[in-house]
Amino acid sequence: MHSAFATAPVGSAIPITFVTKANWEAVRAGLGEEARQFAMANGFTAKPGACLVLPTAGGNIAQVVFGLEDADSKFRDPFRTGQLPGLLPAGVYRFANAAHDTRLAMLGFALGSYRFDRYRKRDAPEVRLVVPDGVDVSAISRLAEAATLARDLINTPSNDMGPEQLAHAAQHLATRFGASFNCIIGDDLTRQNLPLIHAVGMASPRAPRLIDMNWGDPAHPKVTLVGKGVCFDTGGLDLKPSAGMLIMKKDMGGAANVLALAQLVMDAKLKLRLRVLIPAVENAVAGNAFRPLDVFPSRKGITVEIGNTDAEGRLVLADALALACEEKPDLLIDMGTLTGAARVALGPDLPPFYTNDETLALDLARCAQQENDPLWRLPLWPPYDAWLDSKTADVNNAPSGTFAGSITCALFLQRFVDDATRWLHVDIYGWTPSAKPARPEGGECQAARAIFALLGNRYG
Repeated sequence: MHSAFATAPVGSAIPITFVTKANWEAVRAGLGEEARQFAMANGFTAKPGACLVLPTAGGNIAQVVFGLEDADSKFRDPFRTGQLPGLLPAGVYRFANAAHDTRLAMLGFALGSYRFDRYRKRDAPEVRLVVPDGVDVSAISRLAEAATLARDLINTPSNDMGPEQLAHAAQHLATRFGASFNCIIGDDLTRQNLPLIHAVGMASPRAPRLIDMNWGDPAHPKVTLVGKGVCFDTGGLDLKPSAGMLIMKKDMGGAANVLALAQLVMDAKLKLRLRVLIPAVENAVAGNAFRPLDVFPSRKGITVEIGNTDAEGRLVLADALALACEEKPDLLIDMGTLTGAARVALGPDLPPFYTNDETLALDLARCAQQENDPLWRLPLWPPYDAWLDSKTADVNNAPSGTFAGSITCALFLQRFVDDATRWLHVDIYGWTPSAKPARPEGGECQAARAIFALLGNRYG
């Protein structure tokens, strides 16, 4: 059970009463005269996120009232309860009445209790919540713990989270769930026909590698997850400006979220054969760094001209996707922090996804809404594929111009996926730039909950 939850008797827990502008007057009428006066003196108006701790006559906590959006609000954040761990005094609490969605309210509370304290220990008040009747606490805990894994990996600075450390994290997860683990390192990448992964990572003193993990019954349908593991991205010789490099420790966010998703799958024991592939590299600057207009072969046999060394994520994913397709998985999913164009189009909180499978697209959109893990479909627009043409190679990794950058990245990756493979590509941000309910500033778990719900429906 997640550390945010408690098993204390309900009667001993402090009640949290959810109020809205619509029901506040009725709730206030039942508080008692002293509590009504206290609420009035504090100017409490039941606006979303407003929190009021009501005292007893002896100065203890009698109850808490917490504001939510009205049921008919155009925007209702089911994770609003994620604010509570940062607002409440230490203690054990319970929900006294129903939130709009109790399951997501519980998850929001757990996600909001997250703290990254590897380097700075903080004595945050211990705020815990008694699990309401009828709620599957193990399922909610599973989701919260997976989010913690993704957040911790992304938040860890690159000096402590290079390709080797990322591989250790994956190996630890494999050991925990009895999965097999293999890693191809350094020059062995070229010997085993993974030239694009080697090219991107060869300038760093921290050797590039391909992480390969397998779990589950081989007789079950095969699902392969591929995550971009660029542990720091300078941009290469097409160097990023300092502002663009500032949070590039998060450029392994695709790998972090794939590992979080893998943890969910294995912990829930879904009936599938899982493979996880993570190309883990550092895109560094050195005398042997790959250059603009260099041409490299790929595992699939497609030659790639380097239009921009800062479009390295799609290169390492290309070799991993080609390797994945050799087994013809039932479903192939890749995630990566790939393009600024996706952020310009949809912002940091709404990752685009791409697939040519209409049923898969509809199912994923439904799961994303159900899990409050938003995703938005963008098209694999065929006319733009010609923009990837090269005069010297089969394809250019980054066409000139500023249009449709996320789409052209997806089209580039599509060239390395067999036509018969059911494929899903997600261009995540993996970062919360400013804190929101249940989403503290920093590394973020994106798309993993929605995709896990999808996999649970298909293979549960």
